[in-house]
Amino acid sequence: MSEGDVILFGNGKLTVPNRPTIPFIEGDGIGPDIWKATKTVLDRAVEVVWGGNRKIIWKEVLAGEKAHRITGTWLPEETIEALHIHRVGIKGPLTTPVGGGIRSLNVALRQRLDLYACVRPVRYFNGVPTPTRQPDKVNMVVFRENTEDVYAGFELKEGTQEARSLIAHLKETYGWHLPPDTGIGIKPISRARSRRLIQAAIDYALDNGRRSVTLVHKGNIQKFTEGAFRQWGYDLAKELYPDRIITWDECNGHPPIGRILIKDTIADIFFQQALTRPNEFDVIATTNLNGDYISDALAAQVGGVGMAPGANINYQNGYALFEATHGTAPKYAGLDKVNPCSLILSGAMMLQYIGWGEASALIEKAIEKTIAQKTVTYDLARLMGDAKEVSCSGFAACVCENMGEISNLVL
Repeated sequence: MSEGDVILFGNGKLTVPNRPTIPFIEGDGIGPDIWKATKTVLDRAVEVVWGGNRKIIWKEVLAGEKAHRITGTWLPEETIEALHIHRVGIKGPLTTPVGGGIRSLNVALRQRLDLYACVRPVRYFNGVPTPTRQPDKVNMVVFRENTEDVYAGFELKEGTQEARSLIAHLKETYGWHLPPDTGIGIKPISRARSRRLIQAAIDYALDNGRRSVTLVHKGNIQKFTEGAFRQWGYDLAKELYPDRIITWDECNGHPPIGRILIKDTIADIFFQQALTRPNEFDVIATTNLNGDYISDALAAQVGGVGMAPGANINYQNGYALFEATHGTAPKYAGLDKVNPCSLILSGAMMLQYIGWGEASALIEKAIEKTIAQKTVTYDLARLMGDAKEVSCSGFAACVCENMGEISNLVL
């Protein structure tokens, strides 16, 4: 197998060779099925746009059930090393037991690589059945802090000596009275990590001609964590972008030309307003747990997590890991049945990230055309009526065919 070259990073920018080596993790459950479909589409897009002048050299690395079966460990150090070396990677869904067993491998990868920004664009593809009346008004990009909050994993199990000791300390030191059978979790929200996430969201908005950045928080209740996140966001905007950002109070919600509006909203109110007037939101910056809920809820408005791409990025050193945003769906494993769009669109995000935007745009247009033709997997077919149901690999083949037909319109 021919070798590729390493993606480099310097002066805030990636240097991408024509034949970059990009690691991939197949994933568990349906992971191999959707990865095969995704690889087919990504390779075809690059071929259509650049012929043989550019090509991705794929390098498999292991995590999850396959890693455990082969190596005896769920997340081998060799995988972390490869992702460090090659800087940009892509992965399918990984198994996470509920209530016990191993901790989330997705969280572990984000923390080990310090991928502090979980970036999830949510937009509507014409023809996708949805539960909302005007899904086309949803066009948001969620920036979710990825490394702290309750996902830091600082927990003590109810009834343990450690939990009893902390309960006693909290009572003695702070006068906090907790029931003796309490399980305890710590919610760290730091100034530095909040600021770098919010800065990434603002930079994205400025670089991509977006209209606003909304800080979503629960600061009315959690004043020194979520409330602080909100205040740190306003402070950063004033400090770093005094001539490019304007607050709601300064313009009554009507920013002058050339400025981006920064505003905030309480998390529970955001869920309501995202349904009733989604066109008022653009880029979202929020804490880890809020971002988890928000990104899935927004995805439901445009057809579900099967249509939602995602990335985990460290903008300070260029590291990025793109991923399907849904779970492993083990009952469908190996059936070549499920919708591969989440991972395909994450791959398109990856191409955009490395500067291969022409191929990324071609993939999105081809997916939209395929759906408009009502050629879809079972999850969409059962809701559409008169649809042609195809397999996971069959959908990828249709997307590739459509790329060939529309390439002249894109390039």
